[in-house]
Amino acid sequence: EVQLMESGGGSVQAGGSLRLSCAASGTAGYTFKYSKFCMGWVRQAAGKERERVATIDSNDDTAYADSVKGRFTISRDNANNILYLQMNSLKPEDTAMYYCAARPLGTWYEQGGCFRPSHVYNSWGQGTQVTVSS
Repeated sequence: EVQLMESGGGSVQAGGSLRLSCAASGTAGYTFKYSKFCMGWVRQAAGKERERVATIDSNDDTAYADSVKGRFTISRDNANNILYLQMNSLKPEDTAMYYCAARPLGTWYEQGGCFRPSHVYNSWGQGTQVTVSS
């Protein structure tokens, strides 16, 4: 089983920046190869459905929601099993709980890559809150 733990959320003013981190690990007895996972960030604002934000695959190919393109950057550190989301030029509409998500590569990935609806992902962190004030 994969365990994910997010950090780095907080409150900022519009135009500010935050960097989220997600530390990934495997439970005892589970062979965990982080580099062989699709990793992503998903957010959920109060009263709204979950929204995929960004994903990164084992080749470091990335994909972003239109709403964050040019402002957010996803990256991964395979040596330390950490996923990042650099968020710049933050807007009030970016306010949400941000979740780290993971799924090992497989046939599903070959059929459509990592940037898929959030329900495709089967491992989730507890989330970190981002609040952007105007």
